[in-house]
Amino acid sequence: MELLEKVLSGDNIYEAYKKVYSNKGASGIDGVTVDELEEYLKYHLNEIKEQIRNRKYKPSPVRRVYIPKDNGDKRALGIPTAIDRVIQQAIVQVITPIYEEQFSETSYGFRPKRSCEMAIRKALEFYNDGCDWVVDIDLEKFFDTVCHDKLISIIMKTVHDGDLVSLIRKFLVSGVMENGVVAPTKVGTPQGGNLSPLLSNIMLNELDKEHDKRGLKFVRYADDCIIMVKSEKAANRVMDSIVKFIEKKLGLKVNATKSKVDRPKGIKYLGYGFYQNKSGIWKPKPHLKSIQKFERKLKQLTKRSWSISLNDRIKLLNYVIRGWINYFRIADMKWAMDKVTGRLNRRIRCMETVEDLQA
Repeated sequence: MELLEKVLSGDNIYEAYKKVYSNKGASGIDGVTVDELEEYLKYHLNEIKEQIRNRKYKPSPVRRVYIPKDNGDKRALGIPTAIDRVIQQAIVQVITPIYEEQFSETSYGFRPKRSCEMAIRKALEFYNDGCDWVVDIDLEKFFDTVCHDKLISIIMKTVHDGDLVSLIRKFLVSGVMENGVVAPTKVGTPQGGNLSPLLSNIMLNELDKEHDKRGLKFVRYADDCIIMVKSEKAANRVMDSIVKFIEKKLGLKVNATKSKVDRPKGIKYLGYGFYQNKSGIWKPKPHLKSIQKFERKLKQLTKRSWSISLNDRIKLLNYVIRGWINYFRIADMKWAMDKVTGRLNRRIRCMETVEDLQA
């Protein structure tokens, strides 16, 4: 069976629908919500399948939304229509097992049964094996700068189904709608779609293979990649050569101001910082910037001007605190939690006083 027919099979489409429905998410430009999706598919799925088989299906432009980043900038997301999310998810389900056989053991982002925690543990393993000079390369706006032709040529090495490759390209060039105006998408794979994470891994697997070819120890989570070597001289040499490979071979841009060579204690990776204990063993801790972000979130939740009951506020605080502790559970966080909870308790006592006065 051709791969496209596997994508369009009833069982695969149904599994994709269940995944999209469980993820919820906002509607695209057509306004169809995930709650309306089942009814929509009942009447239109066969028509959509035939359009795809005949290469006449045209994905809708994604809806542009922006979410704030920690540095004050905004991250652009592209929200596909609910039906396009189902088709993208159906593609992901079929080709992910094929690519999983190719992906590196030290790549952890957007992959089944892999996590940030596993990436941090592997980095620590390399540090404590003596590879404690770090090449930290920052890819500038990776998701917005992927070259479509280069990505498609990489996909065609593995996916030998022209109809499926054509469908993937259509999602890449479907355009983006902002303020009612549709603009073409000549580069990039917009964050927000079900297909985008897998496409990013397919693209950056080329970088992983280059690392493996050179015998380099590295850890990658999505577009966050660090390489670990045994000396500063080697690290600088690797930095120069890998930057050239990324920019010339992959057509991506490296942010020179954010990329650096440093020891683990000078690195922030996936929210973690690192330190050496008295025995010289590298250990993880929440990075100072992660702690500051956490404190800002707690401060926001304890604003006196927010008209919400103390009980509801405490439920939200517990949810956020549990999530933070769970994420950093392998780290030494006692000193950070002592500092944060001291301030938090003072703010809660103050809120209790205000609530008593208002009662």
